[in-house]
Amino acid sequence: MQAAASSPTVASDFDALGRLNEAYIDAVRRADAVGFESLLAADFLCTMADGSFLDRAQFLDGVAKAAKLPSLHAHDVNIRIMGEVAIIHARTTFELGDGMPRTGRYTDIWAKRDGRWQAVAAHVTRRQ
Repeated sequence: MQAAASSPTVASDFDALGRLNEAYIDAVRRADAVGFESLLAADFLCTMADGSFLDRAQFLDGVAKAAKLPSLHAHDVNIRIMGEVAIIHARTTFELGDGMPRTGRYTDIWAKRDGRWQAVAAHVTRRQ
């Protein structure tokens, strides 16, 4: 993970965002809609790999209906903090139920609201 931790607050936020990113990836892997509820802001929006655009309720419904992934790993995680906003970029490797290895990328945008980081937007791409 990369970030410029120029103050104790930024370092603390960097650590918190790293943990939140891991929780986000874990919730995707486990198809855990309940786990996502605490991570996503009420106004969360996501652009999916197929180009569809989902609000928070649609995203959570999709997660609840999704199959668990046999594996999902984030690599080259880059966390950038800009005041009360943070952007996380990463590369993923994963398998679907067919066992075929796949790759992708994601960008998540987090906002610090009332002292708590929440995901406000996501963009997902997948490659075969």
